[in-house]
Amino acid sequence: MDPLLKITTIPLTFEMTVNNARLEYKNSNAELEITKDSGGLRIKSNPIKLDIDSFECYNCVNPTVRTSIKDAADKGKMAAYEATAAYAREGKLFLSAKIGEDVIGKIAASKMEVNTNVGLAFTPTARPELNWSDPEITIEYQIDKLNFDWKVMNGNFEFIPGNIEIAITQQPDVVIEYVGSPIYVPPSADPEYVPITDLRA
Repeated sequence: MDPLLKITTIPLTFEMTVNNARLEYKNSNAELEITKDSGGLRIKSNPIKLDIDSFECYNCVNPTVRTSIKDAADKGKMAAYEATAAYAREGKLFLSAKIGEDVIGKIAASKMEVNTNVGLAFTPTARPELNWSDPEITIEYQIDKLNFDWKVMNGNFEFIPGNIEIAITQQPDVVIEYVGSPIYVPPSADPEYVPITDLRA
């Protein structure tokens, strides 16, 4: 007699994926900044400087009060010196006079002498003082400059640990199938039913 039941066992099915550990490096971007310093030509010039001191020149033409007082004092002092010298000469004549000599006539004749010094002089008597400084020129040329500024960021290392991934693709199961012929109740409903009496015959 053939078995009436067919039992099928479906095992568990799964997929396993193994990811190894790895070390990843992430590189950062580098930046370059360029700036320009403009140069140029610079010229500095100091021309000649002339300093004219005309105080003494004007002072001799139109003297100040101080200069006038000083000149008058000098002239008075000079007149005193000249008068003293004249008296000394006249005294010397009297001391060395001889009998019968006309000393007073000589003195009178000397005083009657014409003074040829009329006080004429070139005006002004002083000239301006000139002082000057040498000229100077400075030339400076500077070329353009380029400045490079590198900005580099440090890269990052990232450690990714390993893992195991398990995916179940088929759940376990038991399938029971009835493989026999149908059982009719009552048995006479079976199309292939043969009465027992007929089987004995």
